[in-house]
Order: sequence, then C-alpha cells, then structure tokens
Amino acid sequence: MQAVEIVEVGMRDGFQSVPTVIPTGTKIALMEGLYAAGIRRFEATSFVSPSAVPQLADAAEIINAASRFAGLDAQALVPTARQADRALAAGVRHLAFVFSVSPAHNQSNVRRTPAESIAELEDIVSGLSADICLRINVATAFDCPYLGRTSVDDAFRCLDEVFKFAPEAEIALCDTTGRVAPDQVSHVFTRAQERYAGKSWAFHAHDTYGFGIANTYAAWQNGVRIFDASIAGLGGCPFAPGATGNVATEDVMWLFESMGVRTGIDIDPLLLIAHEIQALPDAVTGGRIRNAMAARRRINAA
Repeated sequence: MQAVEIVEVGMRDGFQSVPTVIPTGTKIALMEGLYAAGIRRFEATSFVSPSAVPQLADAAEIINAASRFAGLDAQALVPTARQADRALAAGVRHLAFVFSVSPAHNQSNVRRTPAESIAELEDIVSGLSADICLRINVATAFDCPYLGRTSVDDAFRCLDEVFKFAPEAEIALCDTTGRVAPDQVSHVFTRAQERYAGKSWAFHAHDTYGFGIANTYAAWQNGVRIFDASIAGLGGCPFAPGATGNVATEDVMWLFESMGVRTGIDIDPLLLIAHEIQALPDAVTGGRIRNAMAARRRINAA
C-alpha cells in the first residue's frame, strides 16, 4: 500500500496565530493526544523572539516534552542563525529553517533579503553535526501577499543556491497565502522534479481560499509524499482576516485514507483532539471532516 507522511504543524503554525497564550501543560496534553492518534512527526514549535511571539516563548519546554515520546520526530522552525543556536542548545535534532522567495515578504518577516537569509542558512549548515536533520521551508514559493504570484524562476534561483551547500535537505514549498490553485501547484512541482531529480519534497498548504485539499492532491499527483497540516485547520492568515489556517490534518488524513493511501493515523482519536482545539479561546479553525463526521454520528444515534 502507498503511504504518505503528515507533518502536524498546528503546534507551531496554528498556535502562533492564537492571541491568548495557551498553557504549556495544555499544549503538551494536546501533543500527547495527537501522538496517540498516530502522528509521529510534528513541527512542534518555533524558536523566535518571545516578545514578538509570546505564544511560543515555551519552545524549549515543548522540545523537552517531545523527547519523552518514543519515535516522535519533533522539528522546530528557526528563521535566523541566532534562533538556530537556541534550538540546538535546547536539544532540537530536526531544524526547519524558513526563508521567503519574495524579497518584500522576507524583509517583513526577518529584515533580510532572500540572499542574506540563504547565506545565513549556509553558515548554520556548515556547523551542523551529521545527526541533525534539516528541512528548509521555502515561503511564498507560489504567491506573495505583497507582490502577487511568485515566478517559478525566482524560486529556483533560490533553490539553486540552497542545493550547493544542502543537497540532502528536505524542501517544503509553501503556499503562504493560500491563494494558489491546483494547476500552479502541479506546474511548480513538475518543473521542480525535472530540474532537481532525486530531491525530497514536501508541501505546506494553507486553506485561506478553500483550495487546501485540492492543492494537496495536486502535489501528491506530482510525486510529493510529505504534507504539512494543522489539526482542526487551526491558524489564520494576517493578510485575509477571518480566514482559516493550514489545511486541516483530519481532512488530509481522510483524503488519503479514502484513496487507500496509508497515513498511520486513526480518525476517531484525531477528531477528539480536533474538537478540543476548536474549543480553545480565540482559535480560528477550519476543515470539513470534523463537522461531517459529527453530523453522521448524530444521524446514526437518532
């Protein structure tokens, strides 16, 4: 049977959008529930300025808690070399570095040009020990909230530089705005597979405009087997007020299992955690399967 890997990013991409600080113990309990549902890879947190993102000020505590779950791959997002040092000092064994193809977006996020971020990434990679896994999240790979559609040639110019010093890294192409349509996802991944044969690809979909599942399927059709998703679609988009966040984990799981593609995740315990996420103060959630399954249970009970 075919299989895919779902990377649960709700604890980072989802939580960072929730204004009310979630107690660390609650976060760990939710992680435990997701682990019990079968999830074995998390983007568990991000090492960023605690003053800028208070929600993630407990990053070191989350990483320490994640180390207690057997077989759990807990990656941590870092945007700079300084934060990478913090992450490694906290025991992170899987770094996820992020930069944007779009100069405007990268300047807004980290006050650097894409070239400066890539140079900083090269410095990080030069100091990594062989047992540290590396993922690179390429933001605005398809679309920029400031400049519109991203040129695939611009994205590839960045990747050309990255692969000079990190040829084995997993590359996640990110639909940062959620505006991309399936045909563009297919086009970019088709060209990427042709240009960079044998590389490891992931897809990070947002569901701002309701295209998350369609884009996930388009990426799968073009050879991608690693997909980011957020439990209950937790998140949001600062460029589209009221919009949901990443494509919902339960929707992605249901899509693939319905096609006979194994995810290793059980739907019932996953939905229990999704409902808990939905109840968090100030949480903006999305997705379809959660409500559809609840309605089916009500009908069956009646």
